[in-house]
Amino acid sequence: MNIKLKQILRWVILGITLIFLANALKDNWLGVTAIRIDKVGWAILTIATGVTLLAHTWAGWIWTWILRDLNQSISASEFIVVYLKTNIAKYLPGNVWHHYRRILALKNANVATGAATLSVLLEALLLAAAALITVVMFGRRFAINTNSWSVRILQLLSLVIILVSIHPRFLNKVISFVYKLRANKSDTQSEAAFSVERYPLRPLLGELGFLWIRGIGFILTLFALMPVNMSQVPLLLGAFSFAWLLGFLVPGAPGGLGVFEATAIAILQSRFPSAAVISAIALYRLISIIAEAAGAGLATLDERLAK
Repeated sequence: MNIKLKQILRWVILGITLIFLANALKDNWLGVTAIRIDKVGWAILTIATGVTLLAHTWAGWIWTWILRDLNQSISASEFIVVYLKTNIAKYLPGNVWHHYRRILALKNANVATGAATLSVLLEALLLAAAALITVVMFGRRFAINTNSWSVRILQLLSLVIILVSIHPRFLNKVISFVYKLRANKSDTQSEAAFSVERYPLRPLLGELGFLWIRGIGFILTLFALMPVNMSQVPLLLGAFSFAWLLGFLVPGAPGGLGVFEATAIAILQSRFPSAAVISAIALYRLISIIAEAAGAGLATLDERLAK
């Protein structure tokens, strides 16, 4: 029953986002088709693609920081390659296959299953925290009603819950409980438990950097189509982070596909020309996929050359 409900929910979310996007495109079709990109614009879009690829490479490096904080001796370069190779799998139905492949790669490298799984979970929590920090910082600039007390309190409460949940005191208790539960249920000898020794502050700041680098890629994409003032950067960075966070959290949206676009359009279309916003968001999705595919391709090539 739960599986059926999840499938229905995914289709409902997909249907709503597609209707919204189709309606936005219909209302602004003439403006979208009238947009032309000159040589300078194409150069800026190329830079945006490179910046987005840099962001994903940076995220892979942050993942190795998390593993080191979990006392796992791994090769940073090897697992940056793993991260880039598996990143494109997030677009597969289910939105979990990139996580599964990373855990499998870690297990093949003799990393404990618990540490491998926790590294993936911690990365997701740190990404959510980084996005919430950005939203809290720049949420007042949104065109939607994010400056009301109720919304601000909800944002802050969610951020506090995540920041507390990744504290070693809380994490170590959860880890200990899970290992005891596994030991009671299994007759075989379980792997040795481990503990988190320090708060993952450095990875959290790193994930904040990842999100902001990706935000710069999005801003460059919009800048290729229309002028952008420096005073508008905080709004764009906050809107990008909020849209990215919803795409990250909402089920049934592999890679945030559809949810990110619909949210970004809803926030930005009242502040910028709708046709430019729709075009920039569509271009940015294409840029993201190209950057992720290029990262996976380069990582695979590097791996083969190494062998």
